Amino acid sequence: MTADGGSPAEVEGARHGRMPRRSAGRSAITLIASALAVLLVAGAAVAAFVVVDLYRGLQQRPPVELESERMLEGVPDIGAMEGGLTFFLAGSDKRPEDGAFGDPDEESGVLNDVNMLLHISQDHSHVEVVSFPRDLLVDVPECPDPSGAEGETLAPMYGVKLNSVLHYGGVGCVVATIEQLTGLTIPVAGVVEFYGVASLAEAVGGVEVCLAEPIDDPWSGLQLDAGTHSITGMTALAFLRSRHGVGDGSDLGRISNQQAFLSSLMRTIQGDGVLSDPVKLYAIAKAVLGNMQLSSYLQDPVTLISIARTLQDVDLSKIVFVQYPTAYTSDFGAVVPTESADALNAALVADQPLQLAAEATTDATYGTVPGEQPSAEASAPPTDAAPDAPPTDAPGEPPAEPPPTETPAQVLPDDITGQTGAEVRCSTANDR
Repeated sequence: MTADGGSPAEVEGARHGRMPRRSAGRSAITLIASALAVLLVAGAAVAAFVVVDLYRGLQQRPPVELESERMLEGVPDIGAMEGGLTFFLAGSDKRPEDGAFGDPDEESGVLNDVNMLLHISQDHSHVEVVSFPRDLLVDVPECPDPSGAEGETLAPMYGVKLNSVLHYGGVGCVVATIEQLTGLTIPVAGVVEFYGVASLAEAVGGVEVCLAEPIDDPWSGLQLDAGTHSITGMTALAFLRSRHGVGDGSDLGRISNQQAFLSSLMRTIQGDGVLSDPVKLYAIAKAVLGNMQLSSYLQDPVTLISIARTLQDVDLSKIVFVQYPTAYTSDFGAVVPTESADALNAALVADQPLQLAAEATTDATYGTVPGEQPSAEASAPPTDAAPDAPPTDAPGEPPAEPPPTETPAQVLPDDITGQTGAEVRCSTANDR
C-alpha cells in the first residue's frame, strides 16, 4: 500500500510524475446457536476470548499521542454519535522484518506514501475521504519530538514532501501538517503497514475490483487479467501498492486506483451485511488492532466497531472519495495545491457534503474509467410495503415537526477528481 519495491535511492527520489518507461469462529458460533443452553453457557466464554484476544493485539503496538485528541475527553461513546469524527490514516512503507518486501534495513525509508482523511459528518448523512498525494509540498509546523523528552519539539520545515514527515516527526507531526493545510481539527489517527492492508481485505472476505485492461506490474507483483476480480490478502495489497502498472504510472493514478478499491469496499460492507455481522465486525476490529498503530482514543474495540456501524446506513452516493487538488511543479518532481484546494478545505470545515463536477474524473489523464453501474432496480429499496401515509396531527397535539432541511452539497471545481461509493470504476493499465 505504499512503496514500489525499489531501491532506497528510488524510494527517496521517486518522481511523482510519469515514469519514463469462513473461519473457525463462525463454525463455533453456528454450533453454539444450535442449542439455547449451549449458547447461554458458552456465550460468556466466547465474549471473554474476544476481549482478551483483541487486547492482546492492542498491547503489541503502543498508541500514538495527538494534541487534538484532548477535545474528545468527556465525549460519550462514539457509537452514540452525538457528532461527527475526523480520522487520519497514514500508510507507511516500512518493510516487515521477515524480508518479504525487501531488506527492512536497506530498503525502508519509513515514508507515509499513503495519506487519507476520513470525515464523518455531524449528522452522519455524508462521509468524505480525501487522499493527499505523497509528493505534495507542504509546510510542517513545530511539533512534539516523538523520540525526545516530554516537551521537546521539532523545528518547523517548509516546502518538503508530505511523505517525508512521518520519518521526521511521527504520525502526530503528519496530522499537525494536515490540520495546518486544511484548517480541520483531527483528533484521531492511525498508521498501517504492509500486512495490515492484507489482513483488512481478508477480514471482509474480499473486495471486487474491475480492470479495463490486463495489468502486469513486476514492481508490486500485481498480475490480473481484464475483467472483474474478487481480491484479498496479498493480491489486494499489490493492487493498492501498484503505481507503475496503473493509469499513467504516477502516484495520482495510484490514488485513483485506491479510490476504486475503497468504493467497492464500501459497497461490500453495506451490501453483504458486514456491518451487522458481529463475527465479521470482530474480525475487522482484530485486524485493525493487530496491524495498526492507533491514537489512544481508538485503542478500544467497542469504539472501532461503533465507528464502523455509523457507516451502515449512509447513502453510498453520499460517500465521496476525492483527491486533494494539485498541480505539478516545473520539474514534474512534486505537486503543489491549486486554488481549488481552498474550496475543498472550506467545505470540509463547514461540514458540507461534497459533489464532484460532471466529467471531472473521466477527463483526468491519470484516472480510472467508468465501469458497469448497478441497475436502478438493484439499488432501489424494496417496494413490497405500501408507502407510509403522511403523518397527521391528533386533536390537541402540536403540529408535527417538518423534516430537517438537507445541507446543500458543495459542487467542487472541475480539477478535483474522485468518485462516490455508488460508482463502479475500472482501473486502466499503464502502457507508457
